[in-house]
Amino acid sequence: MKKTLLATAMLGLFASQAAIAADDTQELRQVIEQQQKVLKDLEKRLEETEKRVEQTADAAEQGHGKSATTIGGYGELHYNNMSDSDAEIDFHRFVMFFGHEFSSKTRFFSELEVEHVIASHEEDDAGEVELEQAYVEHDFSDALTGKAGLFLVPVGIINETHEPPAFYGVERNPVEKNIIPATWWEGGLALNIKAAPGLAFDVAVTSGLKVEDNFKVRDGRQKVSEASAEALAYTGRVKYTAIPGLELAATVQYQADVTQGDTKVDKEASATLLEAHAIYTVGGFTVKGLYAQWDIDIDGTGTVAAAEAKAKGRDTQKGWYVEPSYRINDQFGVFARYNEWDNEAGDSADSKKKVTSVGVNYWIHENVVLKADYENQGGILDSDGFNLGVGYQF
Repeated sequence: MKKTLLATAMLGLFASQAAIAADDTQELRQVIEQQQKVLKDLEKRLEETEKRVEQTADAAEQGHGKSATTIGGYGELHYNNMSDSDAEIDFHRFVMFFGHEFSSKTRFFSELEVEHVIASHEEDDAGEVELEQAYVEHDFSDALTGKAGLFLVPVGIINETHEPPAFYGVERNPVEKNIIPATWWEGGLALNIKAAPGLAFDVAVTSGLKVEDNFKVRDGRQKVSEASAEALAYTGRVKYTAIPGLELAATVQYQADVTQGDTKVDKEASATLLEAHAIYTVGGFTVKGLYAQWDIDIDGTGTVAAAEAKAKGRDTQKGWYVEPSYRINDQFGVFARYNEWDNEAGDSADSKKKVTSVGVNYWIHENVVLKADYENQGGILDSDGFNLGVGYQF
């Protein structure tokens, strides 16, 4: 009887252990099944992600997604302290660039500028808001690029490249400002032709100047604001850069009537601009030289003001400058510049203006520069003083 009870107890114990083991196995199976479901879900999501990545890559290879919109700009703050005028501080320029690449061959570029901070209708307000560039550019081939719209005239050194970190001195040089006259933009068509490595030609047909009968060239910029187009301007430039460190360039522009058919003038006044410059860099040393000259046919234009302009010698306006500089290291550079120009050079009177400048640039970043220079003005000018500035680009 005792043996029977013991056997029964043992069987009951084994049965209960078997039941517990069966329950544990069932739970384990459920856990495994749940994990398998999770893994299958993850695999499905991974496959979908891989498909999207492949679709994006395919679209990029087919040319989709190549377009890009870019934003940039530059600005400069000046402090001028010259002996012939009151000291002045002025945020001279605030400029924004907006560009868009439609494809690897077609792009848009624009430049919007605010000068002297405020632009209003007040008579004593020096500020201006100007659209200096807005053009579409297209590469027809590796050697031929065209542009249409509003763009900078291909002439001189600073007219196309004038961001503050790119040049020495607080103010832009007075020769290009008063003779060329930079910054100078027009509306029209242009082609850039890469004839050979280091040899390029630019040709442009654009709107032109419209001078009053006093024939002041800088005042003749129409800035493509409902600009008179009775007489278009034709510009050609050749640039040579095949030798490392050397740039040689020459520009010719012709305009059949620089008065744009002004009714106050009874004869067309043709105008021709000649400009040539050289830049040579070896090591940290750079020297720049530029010459520019306008020849204007004022004879017989038929007004008292035009006759006075002829008598003052404004039929010839010319200038030149030379600028040696030395880049000491990545942060410091020093320069000297001699400028001489004459907007009334067509007569025998001494009307030359001369400016000698020496100074230093300190780049706290490659795109941020602090500037200081001393300036002595001579010829028919009589002043000296110093300028301080900060400029940036991005």
